[in-house]
Amino acid sequence: MAENYLVPLDKLKNRCNPDIFKYDTTEKLSVSRELIGQKRAMEALKYGLSIPKKGYNIFVSGLIGTGRNSYSYLVAKEFASKKVPPKDWCYVYNFKDPKSPKAVSLERGQGKVFKKEIENIIINIEEEIYKALTSKEYENSKNLIYNAYQKKAQDILSELNNMAKEYNFVFKQTERGILSIPLKNGRPITEQELNELSEEEIEELMKLSNQLSQKSFDYINKIKEVEKGLVEAITGLQESKVSQVLTMHMDSLIKKYEDNLSIYEYLKDMKNDIKNNYNMFITEDSKNPIENIFMIGNRKEDFMKRYEVNLFVDNTDKEEAPVIKEMNPTYYNLFGKIEYVNELGGLRTDHTKIRAGSLHEANGGYIIIQVKDILQSSYSWEGLKRALITEKIVVENITGLNVISETLRPEPIPLDVKVIIIGDYMMYQLLYNYDDDFKKLFRIRADFDIEMDRNEENIKKIGSFVAYQCKEEQLKPFDKTALAAIIEQSSRIAEHQEKLTAKFSELVEILYEADEWASKRNGDIITKKDVDKAIKKKRYRNDAYEEKLMELIEKDYILIDIDGEKVGEINGLSVIDSGQYMFGRPSKITVNTYAGKGDIINIEREVEQSGSIYDKGVLILSGYLGEKYAKDNPLSLTASITFEQSYGGIDGDSASSTELYALLSSLSEKPIKQYIAVTGSVNQKGEIQPIGGVNEKIEGFYKVCKLKGLTGKQGVIIPYRNIQNLMLEDEVIEAVEKNLFKIYAVKTIDEGIEILTGEKADTINFLVQQKLEYYSKISKEYE
Repeated sequence: MAENYLVPLDKLKNRCNPDIFKYDTTEKLSVSRELIGQKRAMEALKYGLSIPKKGYNIFVSGLIGTGRNSYSYLVAKEFASKKVPPKDWCYVYNFKDPKSPKAVSLERGQGKVFKKEIENIIINIEEEIYKALTSKEYENSKNLIYNAYQKKAQDILSELNNMAKEYNFVFKQTERGILSIPLKNGRPITEQELNELSEEEIEELMKLSNQLSQKSFDYINKIKEVEKGLVEAITGLQESKVSQVLTMHMDSLIKKYEDNLSIYEYLKDMKNDIKNNYNMFITEDSKNPIENIFMIGNRKEDFMKRYEVNLFVDNTDKEEAPVIKEMNPTYYNLFGKIEYVNELGGLRTDHTKIRAGSLHEANGGYIIIQVKDILQSSYSWEGLKRALITEKIVVENITGLNVISETLRPEPIPLDVKVIIIGDYMMYQLLYNYDDDFKKLFRIRADFDIEMDRNEENIKKIGSFVAYQCKEEQLKPFDKTALAAIIEQSSRIAEHQEKLTAKFSELVEILYEADEWASKRNGDIITKKDVDKAIKKKRYRNDAYEEKLMELIEKDYILIDIDGEKVGEINGLSVIDSGQYMFGRPSKITVNTYAGKGDIINIEREVEQSGSIYDKGVLILSGYLGEKYAKDNPLSLTASITFEQSYGGIDGDSASSTELYALLSSLSEKPIKQYIAVTGSVNQKGEIQPIGGVNEKIEGFYKVCKLKGLTGKQGVIIPYRNIQNLMLEDEVIEAVEKNLFKIYAVKTIDEGIEILTGEKADTINFLVQQKLEYYSKISKEYE
């Protein structure tokens, strides 16, 4: 009867025929780094990158190891190679609003040229202005102007003195201006003579002086006008000379950039500013060290910074659009910042201290960011969304430095970038459901699958992928048998006979380690034995916990029966995931039943050691019992179920069928074969549903049986729908082939109970029905 449910030997593993590969080793295989089995994701990624519209940024989802990072970068590079390199950007001084530096763009490579042009012009202008204002020609012109105005002043002064003689005074021009001096005997009075005057004489002198002042007012103003004219004439001469210098050095540059409006206006403003501040070009800062102690910086040096060009983004070396991988997307790393210098306790800055971020470097191209990294900083995430919405990048500090120092408001730079954010499915759902801006800005999702179809095309592509790795990493060539072993392990990782894993990082680990084991045996070619050893040794490095459990089972500290028959007891199969290694662990499940009110007591749930999925599985048992056995009488029993010697949390519903078998055994009082372990989920209709980790569960019970001695009766029951997931180790398959171990597959509870008890399902159901009717009867009598 039980033999009808045995899984055929050829269904225990989907072996790969090495002859599917054309050549004996990977040396002759075509080399390819093509992304395999991700057609949907690649199509979405390329579609998003090809749309030059706002909001069509891309969220790449998938598990680590599926190639989502490397291939997102490769595809972005492919698109970048078809785009022209972006322009250079410079920040320059804003002569009209110094607190808002201007952003100017130039063709690639011209930013460096422009910066050098300005540096050279300022050096030349400084030299030429000094020469122009110290030349003999300038001095001659200046002297002519001075003499002309000096004569005018002397003529007016002569007229003034002629009038002053009437009051016995004379006017003289001094450093303090024009002064009136009393006369005595036709000559200026001395200080001693002035002190010897009587009060009456002094009063008379003051009276005459006041009268003279009133009459000389117009003459004095005329002299001041002449002096003012002299200053203006000399200033005009200087400005004329400076204008000649500026015209000679700047007009050609202004003409060169007349098609670039921003630079054209900047150069005109700079020319005008130099003309207005030409004295700074000939002024030497104080060389007095005592004065310098109390000065912030160097006055001339600080002033001349306004003529420096900040080459903000230099794309000289780029031959295509940029692709930037930002590994640490802090706010300043993304958006740049304004640096400060500390001078005498104050923080100062200028346009030359504006620094670019990775978003500036990626402008005109692509930037790749990990979602978990950028979400760690709310400033970064909100700043990125704001930049994408406004299509501008603003450089501003967020640390509050502007409270204690001067600050700048640099002109924003237009943003033209495709953002690729990489994360997992959960992060995508959270952002999509709770961030409205995310929906508008990231309209394309490229979802990387964890598996692909196991067909000839994909198998050969994996062969080419292995050949590529051998070439790039200088690995030894893999032979056919090694490639076949890689394919089988790929299906094992995918947990499906007709699938291959898309977690290429796990396959790459095997390739590297197989190469190392081949080296240790001095082999020139990697074979199946090397691949098998790499897999085995990796498992050994991580199976310490499993080994400890096996020791406890061997010494009967953990009670697992693999012989005999018992009522209400059964061996269930669970999986423990320790990170890099997952293994199956058998657990004894016991059930007690007695008269009650239809309660199924889940002891794990009562002590809060179970998860919601496990609790759901137990509640399904009530639905099954009620639908099958309690249509005419109420369900009048109490059942307690527990995983014996389980001291940690339990979750998942893969033990629900196992618990039901033990429950039926307890009610029917028919013993269960302890040498057959069970896994599988059950629904309310008694159908067995597939579960995960089927290979590890089978192998886990096999190891226990092997440890305690194989008898030929031992085996496991799995869901029929899990046959397609079988990729068992060769040792287990050999044991099955030698009739030392059995693997059964069932579709319903009735099929499973027949294997476990050796009784017909109808018999078990009849006995269960009788017991439940008995419990119902005594419950009524008790009431």
